[in-house]
Amino acid sequence: MIRQTGIIFLYLHLALAAAYPQQTGTYCNPMNLDYAYERKWPDMEHESFRSTADPALVNHHGTYYLFSTNQYGYWWSDDLLHWNYIYNPLPGNESGDDMCAPAAWSHGDTLFLINSTWEHVPLYCSLDPKKGFRNMLADPFPQAGWDPALFIDDDGRMYFYWGSGNDPKLNYIKGVEISRGNGYSDAGPPLDLFFIHPDQHGWERFGENNMDTLVNPYIEGSWMTKHNGRYYLQFAAPGTEINVYADGVYTSDHPLGPYRYEEYSPFSYKPGGFARGAGHGGTMADRYGNYWHVATMQISVKYKFERRIGLFPAGFDDDGQLYCNTAFGDYPQRITAGKADHVAGLFTGWVLQSYNKKATASSSDTGHPPGLAFDEDIKTYWAAKTGNEGEFLEADLGGAKVIRAIQLNYADHHAGLFGKQTDLYHQYSILGSPDGVNWKVILDKRENRSDVPHDYTELPEPVTARFVRVVNRHVPGGSFAISGFRVFGITEGPAPGPVSNFSVVRQADRRNARLEWTSVRGAYAYNIYYGISPEKLYNCIMVIDQDHLDFRGLNIRPDYYFSIEAIGETGVSPRSGVTKAEFEIK
Repeated sequence: MIRQTGIIFLYLHLALAAAYPQQTGTYCNPMNLDYAYERKWPDMEHESFRSTADPALVNHHGTYYLFSTNQYGYWWSDDLLHWNYIYNPLPGNESGDDMCAPAAWSHGDTLFLINSTWEHVPLYCSLDPKKGFRNMLADPFPQAGWDPALFIDDDGRMYFYWGSGNDPKLNYIKGVEISRGNGYSDAGPPLDLFFIHPDQHGWERFGENNMDTLVNPYIEGSWMTKHNGRYYLQFAAPGTEINVYADGVYTSDHPLGPYRYEEYSPFSYKPGGFARGAGHGGTMADRYGNYWHVATMQISVKYKFERRIGLFPAGFDDDGQLYCNTAFGDYPQRITAGKADHVAGLFTGWVLQSYNKKATASSSDTGHPPGLAFDEDIKTYWAAKTGNEGEFLEADLGGAKVIRAIQLNYADHHAGLFGKQTDLYHQYSILGSPDGVNWKVILDKRENRSDVPHDYTELPEPVTARFVRVVNRHVPGGSFAISGFRVFGITEGPAPGPVSNFSVVRQADRRNARLEWTSVRGAYAYNIYYGISPEKLYNCIMVIDQDHLDFRGLNIRPDYYFSIEAIGETGVSPRSGVTKAEFEIK
């Protein structure tokens, strides 16, 4: 048995080496960025919190630039792994609340940048974005444009898209051509391109898990991608503060339509797992031709607009279907310096070893016990009574575990910080032990000087430990508080067996379905894949510690197909066969 296991691991190693010939590293969502704290609003009675959303990611001559809401600046990267922040409030908006739901486009030597306004939209540009932007217009666009998008076609013609709201009489996604040769004025009348239809598209209904039928859903966050001569106008719904925030797409043969709804929508969707939500983002091709989708992820605890950013592999299949691979979307993912298979995904195979493990701590504030750092929910957290050096959080993993990576997600507990802080940093160490008595440092960040609110580290070499402990040295403000102390690796032994008795019954309301299965021994979670073709199960929903799902995210018209896999500490089961959703028999 030992020899056979060794052979299996050898084949796995060789397969991974073939799939990732130019490995550069791994990352884990939410992106580990030095997010700004929200400014103090007049009606704010809650604690301070970090937030950003509505990301725009562009490839400008092989350097990647990431813009998002109210960050007093933006980030750049050479590899999508290591991000560098530039403090650069836009001209005329030095207060810092300067850039809500931005959009950017690279064209020739110029990187263009716009942001939302209720009046007229300024147009910024830069030939060297690492040094900042200038306002290129004496008079801005004649349009007001909230949640804008900018697109310059292959022929040099510029288009402007916008729209945000939940009034079906007013808040369409709109578009207009911009005359670049006439002071960037409108080249024609603005057009209403499309609105959402929650009566037909279940995923567009408001509320957690699309359960709120009293609030009109929102349409927002347009983004344009052109692929093989076709125009993919993307949009977000139903609301940024809920787990089902997602991106759908309409397509056309012309930048201004007419547009047709793609029934495989939403294409960017992540309603389950540790960090949820994958809406209001953008799609970009990297220097190797791989597509990526960047999107907003939800926390929404201290305030509804408490949010983060996620980065997901994406692409177009041979039939031109746009997809975004969110399977294991908050687990370690590989990024390669070369062409990658984004349909298969970038998941490393490292699974959680820390879910629901017995936890202890140096102290705990009221309502924030240690176990909340291990419940796989970014919305809950453990908090020590202080932020003093020496406060610690510990877990018994239940046995010797091979640890490959660790993600430490901080929570803002009594932080007392507002706006962008450029001198924040986190310092800590993580120790491992075989017995809870003899400890060894396995990750030392006691001298770190960076702001790392979602610090993810791939260990240089695998480490075996049963007990893990994180010890605080310094936090930016408030208490030492952790929403997720996540330990990734693999436990020796057979992976969970395949899921049996998987059924999908579509309800009388075709937007809804009931999914059920038999729990698998050794599994702590399940990935449910689905799509409108049995060969294209691109969407994924992670369900933790359940044997059923009431799903309300279907479109009325198409048939749907499903498959399921089990996830345990020893690995991932084979996927089940494809199951077609059947209709309820009365």
